Amino acid sequence: MAAGGGWPAVCEKFRAARTLSAVESLKDPETEPYRSKYSARALLQEVKQLLSAAEEGGEARVLAVRRAVLEYELGVNHTDTEELSAGEEHLQRCTQLLEPHRLSPDCVSLYIQAQNNLGILWSRRDEIETAQTYLESAEALYNQYMKEDGNPPLDPSEHFMAEEEKLTDQERSKRFEKAYTHTLYYLAQVYQHLDMIEKAAQYCHTTLKRQLEYCGYYPVEWARNAATLSQYYLSKECFMEARHCLAAASVIFSQAGQVPSAEDDETEQDQHDLPERKAEIARCWIKYCLNLLQSARKLLEDNIGELDPDRQLELKAQRKKEEDEKEKGRKKAVLFGTSDICDSVLAMEEKVSSVYPLDFQEAREIFLVGQNYVQEAKEFFQVDGYVTDHIEIVQDHSALFKVLAFFEEDYERRCKMHKRRIDMLEPIYADLNPQYYLLICRQLQCELADTYYEMMDLKVAIGNRLEKLDSHTVKKINSLAQFAIKYYELFLDSLRNPDKVFPEKLEEDVLRPAMVAKFHIARLYGKLITSDSKKQLENMQTSLEYYTFLVDYCEKYPDAVPAIETELELSKEMVTLLPASMERLRAKLSPCV
Repeated sequence: MAAGGGWPAVCEKFRAARTLSAVESLKDPETEPYRSKYSARALLQEVKQLLSAAEEGGEARVLAVRRAVLEYELGVNHTDTEELSAGEEHLQRCTQLLEPHRLSPDCVSLYIQAQNNLGILWSRRDEIETAQTYLESAEALYNQYMKEDGNPPLDPSEHFMAEEEKLTDQERSKRFEKAYTHTLYYLAQVYQHLDMIEKAAQYCHTTLKRQLEYCGYYPVEWARNAATLSQYYLSKECFMEARHCLAAASVIFSQAGQVPSAEDDETEQDQHDLPERKAEIARCWIKYCLNLLQSARKLLEDNIGELDPDRQLELKAQRKKEEDEKEKGRKKAVLFGTSDICDSVLAMEEKVSSVYPLDFQEAREIFLVGQNYVQEAKEFFQVDGYVTDHIEIVQDHSALFKVLAFFEEDYERRCKMHKRRIDMLEPIYADLNPQYYLLICRQLQCELADTYYEMMDLKVAIGNRLEKLDSHTVKKINSLAQFAIKYYELFLDSLRNPDKVFPEKLEEDVLRPAMVAKFHIARLYGKLITSDSKKQLENMQTSLEYYTFLVDYCEKYPDAVPAIETELELSKEMVTLLPASMERLRAKLSPCV
């Protein structure tokens, strides 16, 4: 080849351009973020000139592939500097040059990488379907090449290397597989965008598996993606798979900062983010424990929300029969990674069950694991600086207690669990400004009201077992009922307009909570215990007003009925019964003369 220094000098220029792009650019100052990228671009243009000068003498095929490599590098360079149209032109030119030879070992890897980058480029323009076309075509090409040839193909960088510098087959294979892993990784994101959730999860799983296999991953990013995938499996109630993803996420995360992977080390930013990422994985574990307990409750509860002992026995017998087979069968489908990783993941999995807990002891074990992760997540997500996250974690902690209480047979101990919920939620609510956190305030008002309501019901049930209600129990029942009323009223007041007027028609998102609040207040006034008949009449009157509100509202807006069918039926009943009871009480108060 002509030009000063011949072919080795051209290769040197090409290598220098790549180093500028990949290594030096990381050190560019914020004021000139693309300085190295622009220098790299200038070098690539020079190499392109030198190639053109050499075209007469060279073999057309070799030159076409080398030009394609340069077009690819220029395409990626322009994309990196936000010049998408120029980037697209270069990448298209690259694929046009390679089209006739795209299945040959010297072109296939470059062609797939060009398609990948076109896919990324189009998804950055929010043209997700176009991105999908490029990425699926890259996937199809990989599969066709592996079927028809299968030998490790050349890496694009080898077109600018001397013979003695060429890569080993092992290294070629590794780089080719990595390019294909990128294809799957971007496809997973594309399917997610297109709401093809199942397909997205499947591709995400394959990507994670391949990244471990070829040691091409950043531990923090890998762990985060695996934890996110676990949430998909949770939504499908695939608890074994969800646990597996989380165990793998925790194991791989613990490598961050200590195990060099084939990827470049994670950036300083990643190191700085470690505590937050760790807390995010802890939050995924909390959701796992909570979902497993809640799904078990759904299986075990009777029509009034209590634990059904017959169902419990039946499920225990069924589990004994199925358990061993199922575990063996499904373990293999999902395992991540190499044997040393597998051992650590299995050890992690053994710390928490993936089968439905069927009694208090089993539920408590899962609860305790969840509670540990609550503490871990709260260490990072503190109230100062992370108000919303912190409150969500406390709400999850409260939900863990709520579902554990379902498994507890002893009413007094159940009450204590609900009291723990009150103790964690009330201080948070007291410190919140509803002007900025209206939605969270409403959630907390409803949850506090529901919890006091539940405790009041439990105290009534405890009282019913006594020969005679003592004054202490009466006081307790009344106090709990008053607190429940207070929080329901606070919630209903939050729906009023600035002139304190309650909305004529309720928005759909608050319709059910508002109606349930009205219904519960009606019921609570009926539960208040007083020896003063006059007071009792007043309470009954208030109760009747709230029941009537429900009935009248549904007559006026029939489309509200499906949201509160059960409450409406009972309200109609009470609207019929209460006036008669009140009459009887009035008659007692003013005996006939």
